Amino acid sequence: MNDFDWKQLLNPEFYILLEFGGIKIGLYVVLFIVFAETGLLAGFFLPGDSLLFLCGIYSQLLMKELSTGSDFLDVSFLAALVSVMGILGNMVGYWFGKKSGSYLFKREDSFFFKKKYLFQSKDFFDKYGTKAIVFARFLPVVRTFAPVVAGIVEMEKKKFMFYNVLGSILWSFTMIFAGHYLYELFLSQFNIDLKHYIEYIVIGIVLVTTIPVLMKFLKKRN
Repeated sequence: MNDFDWKQLLNPEFYILLEFGGIKIGLYVVLFIVFAETGLLAGFFLPGDSLLFLCGIYSQLLMKELSTGSDFLDVSFLAALVSVMGILGNMVGYWFGKKSGSYLFKREDSFFFKKKYLFQSKDFFDKYGTKAIVFARFLPVVRTFAPVVAGIVEMEKKKFMFYNVLGSILWSFTMIFAGHYLYELFLSQFNIDLKHYIEYIVIGIVLVTTIPVLMKFLKKRN
């Protein structure tokens, strides 16, 4: 613990490689983070897309205790577990939004809650309608508050669940499979181990996923 650096909390690799008492708990931490992003309204500072991409790279390590003996099945099972936690997290976010009504729009800011993100998510929801639940999965910050907004505006539960399931499956399988198979491709074809370039990968994914949100925010200000 003496070597612990708080900056590690912003590094997705830290969670994947986490151990407790000599036992690797990375898989369970990852699943909790995916749930917390929407279910606990704490997702705006947690790694999302980059975490899933790295899960694909480290899938063999994460699935070591649950391995089926098939590489494809292991990666698919990992993506399915992440998808289920994403679905559950969104369901809790939707329920909370429906119960809280307009209360959140009047709530004061705190470390775990920023009202401006809620307004940005509402604008995004107003623009894309029910499909926002799917699109939001690939956007940090918006991903956290979109299901809450859906609950506040009382989006039909069946519609919400359809887009919730669809979005979670697309997000988890796309990001995890991309990480896994790009890692294998670079290693086999170019002899490049992407694990040595984790920082650059994380920065790249963060830029790609946040630029649309930043552009929308700046455009709104102008």
